[in-house]
Amino acid sequence: MKTTDRAALDEWYAVATAAELGQAPVVTRLLGQDIELCRDEAGAPVVREILDDGGRSRALPAQERYGCVWTTLGRPNKDIFDIAESHEADRRFVPCGWVRMRASGLRVVENFLDMAHFPFVHTDILGSEPHTEVPRYLSEIRRDVDEVWATNCTFFQPRIAATESSGDFVHLTYRVPSPFVVMLYRVCPSAPDRLDAIALFIQPIEEDLCRAQPVMYLVDATSTDTALLNFEQVIFLQDRIIVENQRPLLLPLEPRLEIPTRADGSSVAYRRWLKEKGLRFGTTGAH
Repeated sequence: MKTTDRAALDEWYAVATAAELGQAPVVTRLLGQDIELCRDEAGAPVVREILDDGGRSRALPAQERYGCVWTTLGRPNKDIFDIAESHEADRRFVPCGWVRMRASGLRVVENFLDMAHFPFVHTDILGSEPHTEVPRYLSEIRRDVDEVWATNCTFFQPRIAATESSGDFVHLTYRVPSPFVVMLYRVCPSAPDRLDAIALFIQPIEEDLCRAQPVMYLVDATSTDTALLNFEQVIFLQDRIIVENQRPLLLPLEPRLEIPTRADGSSVAYRRWLKEKGLRFGTTGAH
């Protein structure tokens, strides 16, 4: 059943890979509601909300951005967030494909923000023992743009990118521009004065079911698409095992239901931000 959560309805969501959408209609779900997608004769994306079994439908806003088709079931008070790196002509754009997960999309965002799991879930890729401590970093809600940021993050990684085979302490920055989107910026090994940008777009299908696609904007002229995809997909599939086994599947926003540690500063800021927005979809507070 379609949610009544205004805070969730009034957001933009990536719901399809733009390159794969044709004139044949495709049915998917967003926030518990069936929607239909296709392209019109001019090639523009068309998204409609299916209102009943009789075939009645309502046109929804549709935009193409960052290799995806975006839509909303509500009335967002701002446009889709900007990824500055997407405007740089020399970057590699690498969409990594959708992965379906039996969990709240908010849990997926929080897992992406969590550096503490790197040595144990992504062993010898994003982390390794004995380098398990998460150094202190800054997390904040940036009121001027209404986003959550975590800056001055550092962590030892055995492979700092698909192009690298040696490890080092890397500098990371995290950004949450909307409740179901999370981004990572990291120093590019081949261009130390620039940052690679990796975004994770999440389509919340139901409160406890979602699918997500990582997309990357990289300064990398050497790696093959296959190598880049393999590197990212291995990491993401390792994460799926962890996310799907968390209990509850929904994200608790009530104090003391899950006790944060010092390493969870970004999660604390994220949950506070969601509570301020009044977002209920995908949280235990909706029930």
